[in-house]
Amino acid sequence: MAKRRMPFFKSWVPEWLVKIILFSMTLPGIIIFFLPLTNVNAAAGYYGCEPADIQFSVALFYAGYVGFYSLERRFFSFLAAKEYFLLFTTLQIVACLVCYFTREIYILFPIRFIQGMLFAGNVNLSLTLIFTRLNNERGREISFSVFFGILICALPFNNLITADLIDSYNFNIVYKTAIFSYLPGLVFLSLVMSNYRTHVRFHLYKLDWQSFAVFSTILVLIGYIMIFGQEYYWLEDNRILGSVIGIIILTGISIFRQQAIKRPYIDLRIFRYRNFKVGLLILFVMYICRFASGITNNYFATELHLDPFYISYINIFNLCGLVIGVIIACCMVLQKKRIQYIWGPGFLMLLAFHALMYYSFDVQADEFNYYIPLFLQGLGVGLIMVPTIIYIISSVPASIGPSAAATALTIRYLGFCVSIALINFFELFEKSRHYNAFQDHLSAIDPAVKSFLHQQTAKLTAKGMLEDHAVKASNKLLVRRINVQNHVRFAMDYYEMMMWLLAIVLLLIFLFPYLNRTALYLKSRRLSPA
Repeated sequence: MAKRRMPFFKSWVPEWLVKIILFSMTLPGIIIFFLPLTNVNAAAGYYGCEPADIQFSVALFYAGYVGFYSLERRFFSFLAAKEYFLLFTTLQIVACLVCYFTREIYILFPIRFIQGMLFAGNVNLSLTLIFTRLNNERGREISFSVFFGILICALPFNNLITADLIDSYNFNIVYKTAIFSYLPGLVFLSLVMSNYRTHVRFHLYKLDWQSFAVFSTILVLIGYIMIFGQEYYWLEDNRILGSVIGIIILTGISIFRQQAIKRPYIDLRIFRYRNFKVGLLILFVMYICRFASGITNNYFATELHLDPFYISYINIFNLCGLVIGVIIACCMVLQKKRIQYIWGPGFLMLLAFHALMYYSFDVQADEFNYYIPLFLQGLGVGLIMVPTIIYIISSVPASIGPSAAATALTIRYLGFCVSIALINFFELFEKSRHYNAFQDHLSAIDPAVKSFLHQQTAKLTAKGMLEDHAVKASNKLLVRRINVQNHVRFAMDYYEMMMWLLAIVLLLIFLFPYLNRTALYLKSRRLSPA
C-alpha cells in the first residue's frame, strides 16, 4: 500500500506541476551560483577589482551553502514549508537586488555569502519535498540525478545564456535577470501551497550557531588562502599566515566540540567507514580535474583570441557531454552496476580529454579540433558526479547520512578552491620556468631571432613606421610571442600532471575490488542533496 503523501500542496494541483515548480525553484539559485565566473574580466571591470576577487565571491557563495547546510534543518522544523519557501525566496530576491545596485566589492562579498545560505535552504527543502512525494527508489535517484545534472551544467549554461547579455549591457544585468527568474516560482508557490506542517512548531532555541560560525569561518579562510595565497606569496604574508593559524585553531575547536556535544553538527563517526573515505578521495580528484577545463577556456580567449560569445557556443559540446553522462550514470545506478564500471569509463574519459588537449595546445589552431575533447570532458564528469555522491552517502548508516552528505559537499568546496590554487601556483611557476629557459636559448645573435626581428621590422617599416620605432616594436612582438609560448607550455605541463593523477586514480579503481562492497542506493526518503 502506497504511503500517503503529505499535503504540502493543495489537492487540485497535479503531480507533474508540483515537480516542475519544485525543480524550477532551484534553477535561479543554481544560475547565480557561478554567475560571476561567466565573464570574470567583465565582472572585475564592473566592480573595479581583480579577477581573484571575483573568484573569491564565488567561494563565499559556496562557503555559505556548505556552512549553513547542517543548520538549515532546524529552520525547516520551525517554519511551515510554504512560509519557508516564501521567506527564503523573498530574501534571495532582495539579495539579488542589492547585487544589482552595488558596485562595491566589499558589499558584494557578504551578500554572496548570504546568498549561499539562502540557496542551501531553498535547494534542501525543494529536494526534500520531491523525495517525500516519490514512493520508489527509482524516482528518488532520477530526481537526484536531475538536480546534480542541472548543478554541474550551471557553468557552461550560464556562459551560453549570459554571454550576449554581458556584451550588450553592464555586468549587473545578470542579477536583474535572476530577480525576474525568481518571480514566477514565487507566484506559483503562493497559489498552490497549503499551510501544512509535518509536526508542531519547534522554537528556534538551542540552535548550534556556534558550530555554524566556526565551520563557516574555516571555509571562508580556506577559500581566502587558496585564491589569494599565490598573489600574497603564501606564508610570507601575515594575512595568509594568520589565516593558516586561524584554521588550525578553529579546526581543533570544531573537532573537540563535535565530539563533546550530544547532537554534533557533523557526526565524525562517518570517518570510520573505509569506502566513505575512498568516495571522498574520488570526488575530490574529480573536482580538481573538472575545473582544469578553465585553462582551456582561458587558452581559447588569450591565444586563439575567441570572444566570450563564441567560447560559450564551443562549450555546448561540453554541455551535451554533461547531460549524456548524467543520463548514462543514472541508468547504470538504477541497474545496480558495480561502481568500478561507472568510475572506470568516467575517469578514462577525463584522461582522454587531458591527453587530447595536451597534443592540441598550439599558438595557432582550428577550434574544430576541440569539439571532441570538450564533449569527452563533460561525459566523464557527468558519469562520475552523481554515482560518487550516492556512493558516499550509501557507505554509512542512514542515521548519519546527512553528515555524510554535508561532508561530500565540503569536499566539493575544497576541490573547487584547491583547483584554483593549483592553477594559480603552476601558472606562475611554469611560466617563469619556461621564460627563463627561453632566455637561456634566445639571444640577439641567434639566427632564428635575427630572422624574426628582421622580418617584423621590414613589415612595420613597409607600413610607414619609423625604423627606430619599428625595431622597438619588433622586440615587443618577440616578447609577446615568448609569453604566448609560455602560456601554452604551462597548459601542457598542467594537463600532463592531471594525466598522471588520473592514471593513479584508475589504478586505485581497478586494483581494489572492495570498492564494490557498497550498494548504490538512497536509503532515506527525506534525504537532502549533498
